[in-house]
Amino acid sequence: MRVLSVASECAPLVKTGGLADVAGALPAALRAEGIEMRTILPGYPAVMAALEAGAVQVMAEDRLFGGTARLLAGHAAGLDLFVIDAPHLYMREGSIYLGADGNDWSDNPQRFAALSLMAARIGAEGVTIDGQGWQPDLLHCHDWQAGFVPDYLAQMGGRCATVLTIHNIAFQGLTGHHMIERLGLPRSRFHAEGFEYYGQLSALKAGLMRADRLTTVSPTYAAELMRPEFGMGLDGVMRARRRDLSGILNGIDESAWNPATDPNIAEPYRHPSGKTASRDALRAEMGLPQSSGPLCCVVSRLTEQKGLDLLLEALPALLERGGQLALLGSGDRGLEEAFREAAREDGVAVRIGYDEALSHRLIAGADAILVPSRFEPCGLTQLYGLRYGTIPLVALTGGLADTVINASPAALDRGVATGLQFHPVSADPLAVALGRLCDLYAEPDTWARMQANAMSQPVGWASSARAYAALYRDAIAPA
Repeated sequence: MRVLSVASECAPLVKTGGLADVAGALPAALRAEGIEMRTILPGYPAVMAALEAGAVQVMAEDRLFGGTARLLAGHAAGLDLFVIDAPHLYMREGSIYLGADGNDWSDNPQRFAALSLMAARIGAEGVTIDGQGWQPDLLHCHDWQAGFVPDYLAQMGGRCATVLTIHNIAFQGLTGHHMIERLGLPRSRFHAEGFEYYGQLSALKAGLMRADRLTTVSPTYAAELMRPEFGMGLDGVMRARRRDLSGILNGIDESAWNPATDPNIAEPYRHPSGKTASRDALRAEMGLPQSSGPLCCVVSRLTEQKGLDLLLEALPALLERGGQLALLGSGDRGLEEAFREAAREDGVAVRIGYDEALSHRLIAGADAILVPSRFEPCGLTQLYGLRYGTIPLVALTGGLADTVINASPAALDRGVATGLQFHPVSADPLAVALGRLCDLYAEPDTWARMQANAMSQPVGWASSARAYAALYRDAIAPA
C-alpha cells in the first residue's frame, strides 16, 4: 500500500507541536505493516536546506497562488519526501505560521491551500520518480492545513481514499468567504453540509465533511469532540460522523527518548534508581537547592489550554511541602511574566524559550512532570515522563486520561499505578493532587513501584501503527 502523508510540519525537519512528531514517526512505524509512506511538506528554509543531494523535480505549477512552484522528490532525515519549492509562499524566516508581529501570516489560507492542492494532484495524477510511476492509494491529511485535500481531489476526479487526523480541533483554518474563488474552491460547497462555518470558510470543516475516514489522537479525545465543551463549534459535525471516527493514540520515538542512551542527560540509566545523577545535575543547572520534596518539571507551551494559570494558583500546595518546580516554556506573554515572578520564590526555576536538550534533562532529572491541561488531544510530555520514570500528574482529559493509570487506592493495592490524575480541571483539585503527589513521594517503596510501572508502560508506535494500517485498509476497501 502507498500512502501520502500531507503535513504542514514534520520532525525533525520543522516542528511547532505534536503534529510534527506524528508526521515524522509514522513512516518508519508503518513500514513494518507493509505500507510505503511518503510525506509532502512546504518548502520552508529548514526543509529546503535539509534535502539531500539528488532531489529531482517531478511536477511543476505555473500559477500556485501568486507564483510558480516546483514539486521535488527527495530524502531528508531518513524520510521520503515531496517538497513544494514555492519561495513566494514558504521561503520566510521565523515561525512557519506567524510573522514577526506574532500574528498569522496574512496569506496562510493560500500557503496551506497550496499544500492541499499539490497533494491532491499527486493523488489524482501520480508522479514519475527515476522512471518509475508513484501514485498513492490513500492520502493521510493532518489538521486544517490539509483540510481542502478531499475537495481538490474531487474536483480533479481523483479516486484515492482520504483520511483526516485532527490533532487539535481548536485550530480550524478560518478565513472569509471572499476567499472561496481565490482558493479555487466551488462556492456550491459553501453551506452547512460543506465548508461553511458561521459565515466563514473553514479548512478543517471541509476535511471533516468530505474525508472518507476521520481520526484523532486518543480514544477519549474522540469521545470528547462530540461534546459542546470540547468540540469548538464542530461537535455536531463530529456526532454526525461518529461512525467514521477513530481515536488512535500517539506514540513517541523510543530511540530519541531513551534514558539508557540519551546523550543529553548527566548519566544514562535503565532503572529509576539511576535518576539521582540527573536530578542533582538538574538542580545545579536550574539553581535549585536540595530539598525533601519532589522536584517537578513542566515542559510546555504557556497557554490557557495547558492549564498553567491553574498551576500558578495551586503552586503553594507543592512548595509548602518542600516540593520544587523547574519550568521550560514560552507562549502567552502574561503567563511568561507570571512564571518569572513565581521564580522569585525559593524552589521555583523558570526558563522562558525552548531548548530540546534541556527538555530531556528536565524530564530525566525531575521526580514528576505536571500536565494540568484543560484539554489535551493526546499529549506527549506525559509519555516522555513515563519513559524516564518521571511520574506524570495530569488532568483527566483526552489522551492524558488514556495513558496514565491513576494512583487510586485500588490501583496502588494492585501495584499498577503509573501517575496521578485530577478532575475537575481547576486550581483546587490540582492543589489536592499536588499534596497527594508529595504524600506518595514520602513513601519510597510505593514511589519506586510507580516509577518502575511507568518505565514498563508501552509508549512507542507499534500498536498505533497496526491500528492505522487497519484503518487505511478499511478506507480503501471497495464499498
